[in-house]
Amino acid sequence: MTESVLDALEALETDKLARYCRNISVEGAIAQTLSLTLDRGQSVWVSRGGLLAYSDGVDWQLKIPGGAGKALSRMMSGEGLSLTYVTANRPDNKIVISANQPGKLVTWDLSRGPIICTSGSFVAALGDVNIDVTVARSAGAALFGGAGLFMQRLSGDGIAVIHGAGDFTDQTPKPNDKPLASAGNLAVFSADVKYSVRRTGGCLKSCFGGEGLFMTEMVGPGWVMLQSLKKLPIPGGQQGRSM
Repeated sequence: MTESVLDALEALETDKLARYCRNISVEGAIAQTLSLTLDRGQSVWVSRGGLLAYSDGVDWQLKIPGGAGKALSRMMSGEGLSLTYVTANRPDNKIVISANQPGKLVTWDLSRGPIICTSGSFVAALGDVNIDVTVARSAGAALFGGAGLFMQRLSGDGIAVIHGAGDFTDQTPKPNDKPLASAGNLAVFSADVKYSVRRTGGCLKSCFGGEGLFMTEMVGPGWVMLQSLKKLPIPGGQQGRSM
């Protein structure tokens, strides 16, 4: 049986992860957390406010992925100027990461291809990962697609940790297929998918149909992961406290 994209996302990439950490596990059911065990010198990028707890052999600092040249685009993306960069200074250090939202955490091996994360979907990254900001390909998608003008593009050689509010469901549009989804339910998609919007119909549908004026349109080929709940805005919080 051919492995689906959802299978690949939900499966912890055990062999690959061994290059970047000693141990990793996803815990919980309603609002999942990710527990990592790092050895000396190993590190992980964590989204703003996502560091829930850590042992006292861990140091963290705020860093801008890609350096100062990426500062402006990151500020405009809504994901914050910097991310938390966590490094272990001795063996056997535990870190707990949270998305601060109900839902699921999954991993994606970036050697399978780069991905685009909508706001709040990127949680962490291990390995030699490039964390860039990309711009929606049309003004309509930026204004009405539910994902905003800026999104995060992850590529390179490493593992991305992704969050979906509620549960995940996948779509794998073929070339020129154009599946539609409710605005705000798009979580992450392969970098080759084109993302746009389409009007739901006439005035009566738009006003009383409950789906708003526009739906998100994804043009294949590629794959798309939808989240069953729309994400809530989470204000930037304090970093985790030591365990």
